[in-house]
Amino acid sequence: MPVFSAEVLQSFAKSLFVAGGVPEEDANIVADSLISANLRGHDSHGVIRIPQYLKMIEEGILKPGLPLEVVSETAAVLIADGQWGLGQVQAHRLLARIIPKAHEIGIAAGAMKRCGHIGRLGEYGEAAAGQNCALIATVNGHGYGRAVAPPGGVAGRIGTNPLCLAVPTRTDPVVLDIGTSVCAEGKVRVCYNKGVPTPEGWLLDAQGKPTTDPAVLYREPKGTILPLGGSQAYKGFGIGLLLDMFAGGLTGAPCSRPEVTKPLGNAVLFIVLDINKFAGAEHFLNEVTGIAEAVRQCPRAEGVDAILLPGDPERRQYQKRSAAGIPLDDGTWKQLCELAQSLEVNIPAEA
Repeated sequence: MPVFSAEVLQSFAKSLFVAGGVPEEDANIVADSLISANLRGHDSHGVIRIPQYLKMIEEGILKPGLPLEVVSETAAVLIADGQWGLGQVQAHRLLARIIPKAHEIGIAAGAMKRCGHIGRLGEYGEAAAGQNCALIATVNGHGYGRAVAPPGGVAGRIGTNPLCLAVPTRTDPVVLDIGTSVCAEGKVRVCYNKGVPTPEGWLLDAQGKPTTDPAVLYREPKGTILPLGGSQAYKGFGIGLLLDMFAGGLTGAPCSRPEVTKPLGNAVLFIVLDINKFAGAEHFLNEVTGIAEAVRQCPRAEGVDAILLPGDPERRQYQKRSAAGIPLDDGTWKQLCELAQSLEVNIPAEA
């Protein structure tokens, strides 16, 4: 398993995108986003995505270099068309357009259709919290990526539709970034690339039977990912279903539906709240910092070394991988090396 410093891997990722026809500024944004995910332990949203993105560019599905197109705009709402640009590029542009609106009137929403995969939602939560704003965010798969079946079903009907809730505190932000399924599809892809089984309780095969074979998502007939909630999976599926409705219905993109047959990207919904415009930043930060500390100081069960809040595991991984490097599974590294050879990009040596 090769290991690379973040700087080396970022430079390599950027070079691959540039060689694949992505403008340098956009290539830098996407490479930074992917390496940021790897540094935080979310390899499912890291450089494993590079072959997927570049294949979609080669096939003309993604179109780098295009601007964010404003469809309509009010004081509080921006409706945008990503024009199938690279997701991280267009999503950061959308967020940058609506945060000033929230600063002005307290709350603002941005909805975007026809956008490439935007990566880890927590990235946008961290960005909003850094400007004294809270963020509510979700995406769907623009009608595709239906990997989650309803409880009792054997065919996917919605995506893993994530939910991100993020707030600033007086110290580190609290950033909840979860799929409404047991796991993200990308985490199954990591297992598939590694050639290892998934944990029990993640997947069902095409007959609705439990399996640990990650290949069930990548061959016909396809299996599914279980909704969040275990024996009460209707809760996770219900949240995912409503988020799909929000993401599709408010953006102009389709909700998940069986007739959409090509992988495309995301429909994006961001809602930003300026904490100054509600009960005031002083009250907000005092209260959220207080409850965060109360949770961390909760008496611990035997063998537990720390109580963690949403965002803490990512910060721990960031410190660890910044010092020790980012490990890549052999399957992903092989794909990246083959891609580099085809694009005539130099392959870096390990850290």
